[in-house]
Amino acid sequence: MKKVVILGAGFSGLHIFYKIRHLIGKKIEITVVDRRSHALLKPELPEVAFEGAPLSHSLIELEHTLENRGATFIQSDVERIEAKTNKIILKNGKHVIYDYLFITLGAVKDYDAIKGYKEYGYSVCDDLQAQKLWEKVKNFEGGHIVTGAAKSYWGTRVQAPKLSAPCEGPIGEVMFMLDYYLSKDKNLEVINKYQIDVFTPAEIFFEDVGDKPHEVIGEFMTKKQMNLHNNKLLKEIGKDFIAFEDGTQMPCDLAIIIPPYIAPQVIKNSQLGDEKGFIPTDTTMRHLDFDNIFAAGDITALAQPKLGHIAIIQGAIAAASLLKELGEEIEIPPHDLEVFCIMNMGGHEATLIDSNTLYGGNRDIAMYSPISKLMKWGFDNYLYFNRGHMPPDWALKMTDKLTQMF
Repeated sequence: MKKVVILGAGFSGLHIFYKIRHLIGKKIEITVVDRRSHALLKPELPEVAFEGAPLSHSLIELEHTLENRGATFIQSDVERIEAKTNKIILKNGKHVIYDYLFITLGAVKDYDAIKGYKEYGYSVCDDLQAQKLWEKVKNFEGGHIVTGAAKSYWGTRVQAPKLSAPCEGPIGEVMFMLDYYLSKDKNLEVINKYQIDVFTPAEIFFEDVGDKPHEVIGEFMTKKQMNLHNNKLLKEIGKDFIAFEDGTQMPCDLAIIIPPYIAPQVIKNSQLGDEKGFIPTDTTMRHLDFDNIFAAGDITALAQPKLGHIAIIQGAIAAASLLKELGEEIEIPPHDLEVFCIMNMGGHEATLIDSNTLYGGNRDIAMYSPISKLMKWGFDNYLYFNRGHMPPDWALKMTDKLTQMF
């Protein structure tokens, strides 16, 4: 029986587990290691931050979920991975042996890299930040709001798009959901009551998609009198200002920021990453230096942007790569990436974005419709009530066909 360890129980980690669990007790044993007791469904965090949705609907309890399905769960931080001896060293000094390892740890949001963030910054990137933001938003009485992404930096060992921001989809949800909440629930629609400014470190806002999403998002920003500032590298957040590397400042009473993404310290400790710490893999998601290590999702150097949909694509590829190696009759899916997200805009409004132009394709869709909001609601609830199990492949293919009709 081969010992399989999944390090990290996020989108890609859980997807891999569900893809390979049918071999438990036949060909493999599975151990899942995560520092948290609950997996976090991050697409639901904007609802926590701007609608006061209960956090419980964004959490999946891991121990019973995994062990009732045949796996062993260990809640622990990891000190390092000794790849040459197939050993994982936990923080408590204990170790876990593996024959095959999946690294699906995600990326670290480096709030500490932003001067003044601890005192004055807010975000939607994790459960603590989303709850903190909701407390601020529901008591916000107007003023200058600034939202945007800090610049992230990537390695050079594999060929992947070098994006300035890890993912700007959450910024779209921040600006539109906050505008909806303030104008509808707090009657602050008069422009002098609040103003939303949006910045990007890139030359183009939403640099990972093509013309159609830019057109749709731009029209809504114009309609709602939101100002866009390109090529802005965040330097500091102050009590009533936000400053950039070019020497400019903006007045700011509420700063909502996507921080830089960096690699987890355990990958740096283990010397398994590129010069920035992200894991280099081939397109079957196998580590370039260790044949029995696979990786998927934000931790990989190939994942650009850092997006849940890409984590799912890569997780399916990684799982298939192992299954094929174990003698299963399966084809490894191609590493065909796309940007797919549903941007909640408040109320019944949402825009579905489906674009592969970043990777040389010609699909570039932005579907603004109540159907988009219904699809997001359906996906979020399916994922929650099925304990992190993605919808079946046929349902995902139906979604692709639906978007191509628009």
